Amino acid sequence: MILRNIVKYFFVWLFFLFITCINVSHAQTNKLNNLISNGDSILLSDGTGKIFFSKNAETRLVPASIIKVLTSLAAIHYLGSDFRFKTEFYMDNNLNLKIKGFGDPLLISEIVENISLILSNHFKKEKIIINNIILDDSYFSNSVKIPGTILSDQPYDAPNGALCVNFNTVCFKRINNTYVSAETQTPLLPIALKKIQTSSFKNGRIVLSHNKQEYTLYAGEMFLFFLKQHGIKITGNIRTGLVNEKDRLILQYNSKFSIMDVITKLLEYSNNFIANQLFIIIGAKISGQPGTIEKGRLAMLNYAHNILKIKNINIAEGSGISRKNKISAADMHTILYKFQPYRMTMRNIGNEYYKTGTLNGIATRVGYINNGGENISSYVIILNKSEKAMSKILKLVRQIIGNKKN
Repeated sequence: MILRNIVKYFFVWLFFLFITCINVSHAQTNKLNNLISNGDSILLSDGTGKIFFSKNAETRLVPASIIKVLTSLAAIHYLGSDFRFKTEFYMDNNLNLKIKGFGDPLLISEIVENISLILSNHFKKEKIIINNIILDDSYFSNSVKIPGTILSDQPYDAPNGALCVNFNTVCFKRINNTYVSAETQTPLLPIALKKIQTSSFKNGRIVLSHNKQEYTLYAGEMFLFFLKQHGIKITGNIRTGLVNEKDRLILQYNSKFSIMDVITKLLEYSNNFIANQLFIIIGAKISGQPGTIEKGRLAMLNYAHNILKIKNINIAEGSGISRKNKISAADMHTILYKFQPYRMTMRNIGNEYYKTGTLNGIATRVGYINNGGENISSYVIILNKSEKAMSKILKLVRQIIGNKKN
């Protein structure tokens, strides 16, 4: 009898707990519904992709930087997960060193120094004195202009090119009225110093130049510096030019970073330069060189339309800086479901992996929340509001998704 009563009360308790959870969840979704205005959209789904809450999910809105998730997916699809960027080095009959870039977004100071060491060993063995350094940046069109960028000194406005170093930016600081590099691995070269002296910044990271000739020559200056450091004599100057069929390939440098490494850095730092390097490169992969914004746009649309079956989308560029990018929460949910195996390339807090986006008056966020085991829910939030509005909404989203575990 006692046992029967215990069982009875246990099931009564479970029933009231169930009713309470339903009421709490209902109150939370009502509250969330009230926070999403007509100019916003939201969508929540469970681990199977089933949508359990949405509002204005079919409305196309500006995604800002969450579009980088689509750019990443397209890069994996077109380039392959084992893809590595290359940079080629040639010698011509006049002992000119020719460097041909193919858009490597992670051609940074440490990499340039490592390549210079490899080259110096070759030149020493062959007893070669270099005449000129000739830079071939023809893999990208001369007319690449990213929609949404302006001629500012901010790194998010950095231009894209086939042969660039350090994301076309320079990081500096001022010590005792003297400008110095803020990165021990990066020398402060003449082109960069000139830019710093004419800027209004006292320290930080700024765009090196918006002039293709200048930022390509800066890459040449960086190679010149490290080659000389490793004991190579160079008698001529640095200029742009083309590799031709008579030139002898002496080194093809394949990046130590896989495409997955590149995407991890892209999403971790929300780097616009990396995003649009990928955007242009997939266009060149599909439609041939030179890489252009239009070719990248067509490649992304082809992927969205034919692979993801997303039709109602507008793509202007791959980073999210352009307000001409438009996508619905429902279509962003399709992208998230496809990206789920790669979610760990995103930033994370505890059991949540996420990507944010911001433009003036726009705040967006997508993410995954693991409720245990394979129970991975996802969310899409696109707001025509400031970032402050996001915190209340995100708190409710986490509570609602947490309750789905029950």
